[in-house]
Amino acid sequence: MFAITVKKDSIKYMETTTSKQLTYRGKAYPCCASLTMGIIGGKWKAVILYHLLEKKLRYNELRKKMPTVTERTLSLQLKALDDDKLIKRKVYTSKPPLKVEYSLTDLGKTLIPLIQSIADWGDYVVENHTK
Repeated sequence: MFAITVKKDSIKYMETTTSKQLTYRGKAYPCCASLTMGIIGGKWKAVILYHLLEKKLRYNELRKKMPTVTERTLSLQLKALDDDKLIKRKVYTSKPPLKVEYSLTDLGKTLIPLIQSIADWGDYVVENHTK
């Protein structure tokens, strides 16, 4: 198994340990990369985490930042991230209307370098590899 580090003009491969079967929350994964992608993979989870990197956001604020996601998909992805303890959902019920805010948990904050690297890679591709 190899990890890839992307620099401006080169790709550096670093050899890592051999893979082993992993179990997380009752589900088996063939390797650590599979486990990671099982938790944050899909089209929208990394995007949601990216938007929550710097501050907590309300549901409608997230919707505005991600206009092409459907309400149902956003709700399901937020629920999955909450179930995996990567984000927390705080409901304010003191006065109407109901206010719900989403933010990264301590576990979710451990993903900041990974999510930032994904975003940086996207910028790199646009700057250096678009025709």
